Amino acid sequence: MRAANGGPAAVVTSEVGSVDTEVDIPLAGGVVLRGHLRVPAGAPGVVVFAHGGGSSGHSSSDEYVAHQLCRAGLGTLLVDLLAPDEETEPRTAFETALLGARLDQVGRWLSDQPETGSCGRDHFLGYFAAGAAAAAALWAAAEPGTRVGAVVSHDGCPERAGERLPLVEAPTLLIVASANPVALDLNDRAKASMRCPCRLVVVPDARHRPDEVGTVEEVARLASAWFAGLLASEGPKPLPVSTTEAEAGPRVGS
Repeated sequence: MRAANGGPAAVVTSEVGSVDTEVDIPLAGGVVLRGHLRVPAGAPGVVVFAHGGGSSGHSSSDEYVAHQLCRAGLGTLLVDLLAPDEETEPRTAFETALLGARLDQVGRWLSDQPETGSCGRDHFLGYFAAGAAAAAALWAAAEPGTRVGAVVSHDGCPERAGERLPLVEAPTLLIVASANPVALDLNDRAKASMRCPCRLVVVPDARHRPDEVGTVEEVARLASAWFAGLLASEGPKPLPVSTTEAEAGPRVGS
């Protein structure tokens, strides 16, 4: 594994066997993506946080959710699907097939690293993404031969994965804020196109619930429950009671 500066990786270990380092991920065509890999000792797998919306760096929401997953014992890889010189090209940021192919290569790269070499084989590989990157995650999850075990989309645009949606086999959780009825409708339509186990969950707007946990905290709880349930081979765990699952019948915000 190489550090982001091209030299040997400076692996920080708070306990024996743990990894916390910046990485460079070489892809086809000479593209090199930058990421931050954290793997707690004994982690049963890694969740890739895919960013590709055209703004630089991961959001604080991604960082918080990743931190909570690490606390739960999962490894995380935060990676920008755009190289630094591409972030000023708006067209590139929303090319779902391009970003999806890159994410698929990132997942395969993980399987070649000594710290995460069994991801997608003996160990778990998951995707977490928001916005345009969520469509890329579903595109990648539909790639032939993929070993991804679960996908979580937070306020994503899954409809942009188009004809790939019915090909996704990994159980998928779609999380949408109640304050965004347009996104809720688009996610609902995407869910209807999917054949894999899929749930659409509405997270109430934290501004309307001052006595409850915030939206980011709730997203972290949902993602943790989704990945943990699948890791245990029991299927997704019951959803936290403070969220609403959009199934048949009236939808929140409708």
